[in-house]
Amino acid sequence: MRTNPAFLATFPPPVMEARRWLAETPPPAGLPLINVSQAAPVDPPPPPLLQALADAVLHDPGAHLYGPVLGLPELRAQIAADWTASYGGAVAPAQVAITSGCNQAYTSVLSTLAGAGDAVMLPTPWYFNHRMWHDMMGIDTIPLPTGDSLLPDPEQAAALLTDRTRAIVLVSPNNPGGVEYPPALLAAFRDLARARGLALILDETYRDFHSQDGAPHDLFTDPDWSDTLIQLYSFSKAYRLTGHRVGAIVAAADRLAEVEKFLDTVAICPPQVGQRGALWGMRHLGDWLAGERQEILARRAAMEAAFQRLPGWRLLGCGAYFAYAEQPFADEASDALAQRLVRDHGILLLPGTMFAPTRAEGGDGFAERTLRIAFANVDAGGIGQLADRLAAVAARA
Repeated sequence: MRTNPAFLATFPPPVMEARRWLAETPPPAGLPLINVSQAAPVDPPPPPLLQALADAVLHDPGAHLYGPVLGLPELRAQIAADWTASYGGAVAPAQVAITSGCNQAYTSVLSTLAGAGDAVMLPTPWYFNHRMWHDMMGIDTIPLPTGDSLLPDPEQAAALLTDRTRAIVLVSPNNPGGVEYPPALLAAFRDLARARGLALILDETYRDFHSQDGAPHDLFTDPDWSDTLIQLYSFSKAYRLTGHRVGAIVAAADRLAEVEKFLDTVAICPPQVGQRGALWGMRHLGDWLAGERQEILARRAAMEAAFQRLPGWRLLGCGAYFAYAEQPFADEASDALAQRLVRDHGILLLPGTMFAPTRAEGGDGFAERTLRIAFANVDAGGIGQLADRLAAVAARA
């Protein structure tokens, strides 16, 4: 039976690939695994939200039925009101759609913008699921190198755009790099996209853990923001709703009319219970979420301090859930090192070869010398243990 060759050419899901290493090259016996491979909360939602979810299941008949394709009207209205207040610009409920997680938000938006033979620009290191979708759909990816700063350069981006480019994609705070893009940088990319007639897709999955108080940018204060900007968001990290799959798109209403076709075909409607949980969280968990943010910022500080005592290792970016680091072993590629870290040191993390073109793919070696550490599920003590184990890693004999 024939398989779509575009799928055969797409790399396996990286987190699942890393988990297979545990079976193939298990950690040393008796050494507890330090798992810093995935950026997802491992704890359930807080008890009040669990109760709200249970109440929805038991007492809300609508939670068990099909709902509007673009999402629960009350949730769309809440997002519009909160975004208008927090970003200082006007967002209407008709400019909000709810999706089954942020990955679906991305795939649905891209499906309305680009098809086989078109191109989309991704800064490297990129979020691997973005690249996977491009490959499966026959969309060419234009890598935008960011160098050791991990910050993309609008002028360099302009030089790499082609007449087949349909969108520029940015993630801030960045997955996998951890860096936060300054407001002026985001505005420069907005201006570039607008001048070239492109979409600027801004994935703000981790905006709730930004180190800056207040709005992380002023893009929504532009009265014409919807002619260029498409924002993506996730409730998975904010309220620990990963299993309930609730994401959002903020974009022009006519763009969402096209998105609706995709969503109706793929999922019909977003998960009803999860949407009710997200709405309850937005209305009742502001203080709790503020505490979660402070804990993540404390872990970020612990990660930065840990790298100061790791000779040879260099922290390139750190923020939200992620640290992105340069490893010290020039003769060992990051994918081989990552598997050695599992086998010999009980550390599961992801290599840069999952986030950027390898040398075999025309890359400059950045992928081979870097690693991503997802530290959000490791407390300060665990981060100290991680640093101790990294300090004990020696070059291959």
